[in-house]
Amino acid sequence: MRADAERNIATILDAAERVLAATPDAGMAAIARAAGVARQTVYAHYSSREALLEAVAERALAQTLAAIDAAEPERGDPREALDRLIAAWWGSIGRHARVLEALAPAMPAHSELRAFHAPILGRVEALIERGDFARDVPPAWLAAAFLGLMHTAAEEVASGRLSQEAAGRALARSIPRLFADR
Repeated sequence: MRADAERNIATILDAAERVLAATPDAGMAAIARAAGVARQTVYAHYSSREALLEAVAERALAQTLAAIDAAEPERGDPREALDRLIAAWWGSIGRHARVLEALAPAMPAHSELRAFHAPILGRVEALIERGDFARDVPPAWLAAAFLGLMHTAAEEVASGRLSQEAAGRALARSIPRLFADR
């Protein structure tokens, strides 16, 4: 891909995140204006609004995976690694919290949602298995609960009921308690 096309894609996705955070039902024209490109340029890269939303979701997933990997959850004490994982995951998803409403129609069906999140859940499960966490429940259940809490926090931020910082603090307190071996 040519460098100018790659720049256009990055600019369009950046603009889509900004615009959709403020106006979840914004159309392609509004996103093109915010990106400073013609609407035809957006359509040259994304055949529909749904295709653009899918690209925004895939980019958010890639950014989240990069943040999680940078936190090195496979290194060090598992409880400290859990704290790093929580902060890294929330740092990424918290940025996208206000975009989730717009992304909901583009997200896979409930049955496919686990597959979409599989790379993240795999990292969480690996940490659970190497740690001394709630042994009386399956690692997959803990990972799914972790995912559910992340999405609940994002919904609370998107609705304005919690600030991004307050949601991060709530996650930092709640998830270790969920993982505690009683």
